[in-house]
Amino acid sequence: MRPTLENLLSIPWRRPFIATFAAAFATLARPDCCLCGRPAGSDGVPLCADCARDLPPPAAHACPRCALPSPAGEICGHCLREPPAFDSTRAAFDYAFPLDVLVKRLKYGHRLALAGFFAHALAPLPCVDLVLPMPLHPRRLRARGFNQAVEIARPLARAANVPLALAAVARIRDTPPQASLERDARLTNLRTAFASRRRFDGLRIALVDDVMTTGASLDALARCLKASGAAQVHNLVVARTGW
Repeated sequence: MRPTLENLLSIPWRRPFIATFAAAFATLARPDCCLCGRPAGSDGVPLCADCARDLPPPAAHACPRCALPSPAGEICGHCLREPPAFDSTRAAFDYAFPLDVLVKRLKYGHRLALAGFFAHALAPLPCVDLVLPMPLHPRRLRARGFNQAVEIARPLARAANVPLALAAVARIRDTPPQASLERDARLTNLRTAFASRRRFDGLRIALVDDVMTTGASLDALARCLKASGAAQVHNLVVARTGW
């Protein structure tokens, strides 16, 4: 009969050796922290406890529309003067060190374990009917190999049992990276960048992205969705910059 772990543990003199081996295996199998390289936590978080404590929280009082800092959490002056197409924004973190390093390691270093961590930080979803990750142009998707917004959105949608729309909207213009542009150029860069492939009549949609800077990309996508009938568009972003 093949020996089982229970049988082996039933032999008293073997128990210390098996326990030592199990502890060593668990340590070796534990992933490294994505920031400092030390062993990560045992709860599946790809960070050690010290680095997790260093992550910058979002603004304590933020505009509910764009998530920029706002006294008493009121709608900011910019959103009052120029209301965006989206209805709300929630950010899990401020875009500052060391969170900015983690975003880049997911985006360019293919540390996909971070996608699940970011999804957990964004949960729970608001009351929505559909989850839609920020689409990439096919050329950029081929170059990168994956869409980080999709990888973050997938566990969010699955945990909330909400449909995930992966092909409902296409990015039809391969616009220059937003990070390379000044603010005014960012706001015009995304015009006609998206095209809807279906109707969204009456649906409440959660848009998922990694970083929100001016909000130009999310605003352009929200306009596209509302032109196709969406009732509400809510942004869920890993991090919000201060422009």
